[in-house]
Parts: sequence; C-alpha cells; structure tokens
Amino acid sequence: MNRRTSLAAGATATLVALTLTACAPSTGSPEPGGAAGQGCDGDTVALDVWSWRTEDVKTYEKIFDVFEEANPCITVNFQAHLNTEYDQILRTGLTGSDGPDIAQVRSYGLLQPLVEGGNLEPLEDLVPALGEFDDAILDGARGREDGAVYGVPLASQTIQVYYNTAIFEENGLEEPETWDDFVALNDKLLGTDVTPLAVGARDGWFVPTVHDALTSAQYGGADFQQALRDGDTDFTDPAYVDSIQTLKDLQKYMPEDVTGVAYTDAQVLFTSEQAAMFAGGSYELAFFQEANPDLGLGVFQVPPPPGAALDHPVSPGYADGNWGLSAATEHPEEAETLLNWLATPEFGQLVADELKQFSPIPGVEFSDPIQQEMWDLYQENPAPYLLLVDYRYGDPVGTDLMGEAGQKLFLGDADAEQAAGIIQDGLSAWWTPGE
Repeated sequence: MNRRTSLAAGATATLVALTLTACAPSTGSPEPGGAAGQGCDGDTVALDVWSWRTEDVKTYEKIFDVFEEANPCITVNFQAHLNTEYDQILRTGLTGSDGPDIAQVRSYGLLQPLVEGGNLEPLEDLVPALGEFDDAILDGARGREDGAVYGVPLASQTIQVYYNTAIFEENGLEEPETWDDFVALNDKLLGTDVTPLAVGARDGWFVPTVHDALTSAQYGGADFQQALRDGDTDFTDPAYVDSIQTLKDLQKYMPEDVTGVAYTDAQVLFTSEQAAMFAGGSYELAFFQEANPDLGLGVFQVPPPPGAALDHPVSPGYADGNWGLSAATEHPEEAETLLNWLATPEFGQLVADELKQFSPIPGVEFSDPIQQEMWDLYQENPAPYLLLVDYRYGDPVGTDLMGEAGQKLFLGDADAEQAAGIIQDGLSAWWTPGE
C-alpha cells in the first residue's frame, strides 16, 4: 500500500467516524459529577440548541462546557441535523412543542420565512452587544420588511482555493499569479496520479461555491452585484456567461463524472491527498485539519483570465448563520443569558480557535496562520458570494438555480448561455433588476 493509498483509507475512515459521531444528538444532561449543575441554588434548566453543523458536534459540546461552568443552573443540549434536511426540520420544530430554544438559523433570504412566520424573536433589546457588530454582518440577520435583527451573527465565511503544499512541491508548482499560471499548473497535474481540482457536483448547493471561487473576478464581483441592483444588467450579461463557460472549461481538471461525485467525496479526495486543490469555504479548514492532521495546506485566490471584468483576484464572502431565539421557548430568561454569551468575545474567540471560523465579534483574533491568510486575502480584495447574499429572498433561490444549471452544464445538457438563462429565468419569477 503506497503513501497516498494509506492516507486515503485513513481519511475515509476518519470521515466515516466523524459522520457517525456527528449524527448522534447530544445526550442532554451531563454525567453525574460534571461541571454543569454544580453550585446551582435552584432547578437546572436544559436549553435545546439546534444546528446544521454535524461536523462540529464534539467541538460545540466542548465550547458549551465553558458556558455551563459559568452558569451552573443552565445546561445546553446541542443537537445537529443533516445540512440538507435542516431547514425543513427547523421549520417544523419551531412551530411545535419539541423544537429548540435557540437555533442556528440561516442568513439573508433563507432567514425570512422564519421571520415572516413569527418563529423568531427580535434581539436588539435582548442582546445589547449587537450594537457593536458591523452593519454589513448584521444585514445577514435582519428581517427584510422590518429591518429588525433576528440573530446573533455566528461567523463570516470566505471562499478561495485550498492546495496541498506537498503535492505542489513534488511537482515544482507555486501559487499562480496569472490565469496562464493557473491553467499551466492544472495541466501539469493532469499528468500525475492526483486529480487537480476536487469538486463534487452531485450536491447542487456546492456548485455555486465552486463557480464563485474560480470565476467571481471574471464576472465582476461587487461591481457586477451593484450593476444588478441598479438594473443595468442581468444574469445573461456576457461577462457572467463567460464565467460559466470558464467553469465548463475547467471541468477537465475535476474528477471524472463530476456530477456523480458527492461533496463529501470531494472532501475525502482532498484530505486523502488524491487531489491537489479544493475550491471551497473557510469553513472547511477545521475539518481538513482534523481529517488529516499531517496535511500541508496553502490557500490562494484564482487570478482572473484575460478580458475579465476585474484585473485582480477576489475572495467572495458572506455572513454565515446566526443564533436565533425561538418565539416558543419555555425558558426565555435562560435563553437570553445564553444568547448574550454568544455575543461575547469569549465565545467569539472559541469559535475562532476551536471551530476555525471567522467570528464577527469585535476583538477576536485568529491564531491559525492559514485562517489569518484567508482573512487577509478577503480584506484585501473582497467580493460577495453573490447568489447567496442577494438572491435567496424568493423562490426559486439563486444558489439552487446555479446548482441545477451547473449540473446540466457538466452533463452537456446545457451550454454556458443556456445555463445563464436557467438562472435568469428562475429568478425572474420574483426578481427584477433594479428593484
């Protein structure tokens, strides 16, 4: 068994173990003699906290131990549900008697159904620290109609390309400075025993992430976003069509039958060192490092091709998730105590250190050098993760449309112009440029 085969088997086993662990809900009350409950003068209240981050169950349990130690009359039952099923499970839970007291809720457009349904409480008066958050971050937690804040922001995410430093060194490769450099290194990797780009397009939600990681600068990033908002263009714009064509052109560097490859398969390809690069979010970092602690990681922004709308690379980014208070909670005082802790620098630093996430809480620092590099790249050249930030306020949502269009593109069932048309036609059901 060679080195990479051994690593592949180990990483796959690790992923299976993590998945099995993550799918098991929190057991609830602590073991006798545990920290929570010690020193409590009255009854202990258990708060149910829900999330879609099955990968992070053990870490969140560790983080909430810190809260429980300081608040001995409150225990936190952290439960994670499968990402693709979470939204429906949460909607049902918030309208019933068995739902969470506090839940991770989505941002921007996907938050709105919960707000409009009266399932969440506005938080400005309950969590004073929200006044210290950046307005752009709070925009991901606002109700569209009333402008109230319905969540304590959890994290910001950036999108870029990760690469395996050992594979790059073995093949004499460096981070690309031009589009030609990027194409050349992919071409060179085609002649090796590794896949250049680990992409899983079976899960449609991941396709727009890959598209923006590779082509946001090509179609114009924030400039294109503003043109759409101003009504000066739409998604059939030639620059956007060209960016979709670029995604198709790069398919040859992805796994064969890429639409049959799941997102988790792509993760394993990368962590097992069978793929050299992974176009994805900053939220991958902790998982990559846990799945393969020996994995050498680097990150870069993809340089734009000749004729691109921008002459410099960018990192798309977005506000990712919030902590929302259920309007049906039976423990409002205890839930308010936890929500206020979720807005403290103590919690924010735990998010940064333990989850390797970009906490938006003022004063948080990033000790991991890769994490800091991703943040610095984003600060230098930010762009919106466009279809998530602006185009989830109606049905169908932009990211779903790009997932469908990208899958058809990869299968050869649509060309770039037709794929752009799928997005534009779908959004036209509820969106008009400039409105």
